[in-house]
Amino acid sequence: MKPIMIIGIILIVLGIGALAYQGITYTTREKIIEIGPFQASADTQKTIPLSPLLGGLALAGGIVMVIVGRKKS
Repeated sequence: MKPIMIIGIILIVLGIGALAYQGITYTTREKIIEIGPFQASADTQKTIPLSPLLGGLALAGGIVMVIVGRKKS
């Protein structure tokens, strides 16, 4: 299998993932108050948005790379 086809398959998988999840969510723990031995903290969820346009471009680019890789072989 040619490297261009492998990269194309990876782009297809990443594009499908970006379209399916539309963002990466993670949780952070933040200290609110610390008085002597007592502490108060809160969990905060943050999201890194992924544009559907980005997912579509990755998917289309991956398909093109796989087709070009097949035609050259």
